[in-house]
Amino acid sequence: MNELFFTTSSLRTAIVHIDADAFFTSCEEVIHPELQGKPIVTGAERGIIACASYPAKALGIKRGITLRDAKRLCPALVILPSDYETYSLFSRRMFNIMRRFTPDVEEYSVDEAFCNLTGMRRALRGSYETIARRIQEAIVKELGIKVSVGLSITKVLAKIASKWRKPTGFTVIPGKEIARYLQDLPIGKIWGIGPATTSYLNKHGVRTALDFARWPEELVKKRLTKPGREIWQELRGNSVLHVSPEEKTAYASISKTKTFAPPTADEAYLHAHLHRNLESACIKARRYKLAAKGLVAYLRLQNFCGAVAEIRLDRPSNCPLEMASILRELFRDLFRRNQLYRATGVVLLNLVPDANVQYSLFEDPLHAEKIQDAYAAMDILSGRYGKHVVHLGASHLIEAQGKGKRGEPTAREKTMLPGETQRRHLGLPLIHLPGPEFQE
Repeated sequence: MNELFFTTSSLRTAIVHIDADAFFTSCEEVIHPELQGKPIVTGAERGIIACASYPAKALGIKRGITLRDAKRLCPALVILPSDYETYSLFSRRMFNIMRRFTPDVEEYSVDEAFCNLTGMRRALRGSYETIARRIQEAIVKELGIKVSVGLSITKVLAKIASKWRKPTGFTVIPGKEIARYLQDLPIGKIWGIGPATTSYLNKHGVRTALDFARWPEELVKKRLTKPGREIWQELRGNSVLHVSPEEKTAYASISKTKTFAPPTADEAYLHAHLHRNLESACIKARRYKLAAKGLVAYLRLQNFCGAVAEIRLDRPSNCPLEMASILRELFRDLFRRNQLYRATGVVLLNLVPDANVQYSLFEDPLHAEKIQDAYAAMDILSGRYGKHVVHLGASHLIEAQGKGKRGEPTAREKTMLPGETQRRHLGLPLIHLPGPEFQE
């Protein structure tokens, strides 16, 4: 199956993809040892499943289905609220373990990362395969969560390898073995190939990853954009997508949404949530020194359908106070009385560097400068005391009526350690003794 157009080098370049298995439920099993091996899911606060353990998956329970449908499939299903604070702690520690082996770690998502081990064999006294296994073993031993590992000569091939055997898999794809791993892999399963590209390639007779890799270069250049051409190169063993250890600072858009329960038709409460979405999105935009040229707002009904409104801003902005009046107008267009809504959301579009942001609402330059200084101070306070410690009056109703969480708060949210406040917790997960609700 070895073909000449693939690189025949072994592991001169060594890229590792590490993917945590059922990450949220794996973290829950660590902090709730009595749940290990049981069918458990997270997402009680949303009404739909955010993550399912492998025993739950074996029963046909998947991410995205409703809790009601999941209960029909498994009446004994354990349903937990998502403890994102704890999951982020496990994530941070997992990435820190990887950095003990190489400084080149790209945090791709909360539960997966790429590591570049190239050139580390002498320093770590082992082959690339040995080093990758040490990383996997260290994560399992120190954190108690299971991860699958893929090792190859490009990022795309490493991603394919990590998915090959799950859970707790370890797969190596050297250059001379590429064709064997691609021959039966559907084109839609390749990282970076979406439904539209899959459909397009299918129409040209491309069904598998190997079919794609066999395409002539002139055809790839003619029919595909840069991302598609890069994936084609990576499948053939040519590393063109480099591991980027730098924190992501470039965003085309920033979105913030809030799903709450019970669903509500309360106009003032929905209005407050929409403004809180705007504040959260602007906090992130200012953190990365970006400003938006467009604004989208939406309300979602019980079935997650709903209305969307978009407007182009006169000038780039990352100031909620300036956009609040615009958002009020969008809300009037979106809201319908006697409708039950379960989610609100805001998207900042067409982000640009904020170096020349001018708040058009404040025509007086001195006033504008004061507003900018005020938001800089608010960001400092948020970093010290928690996000939204200072907020728009329009969103204050949330503080009085609550955030609208479905189900009980997580144990971490209900527990206050010495030195903690409601808005600021220490970076410590909680390990729980078996509770009577989970005992046989």
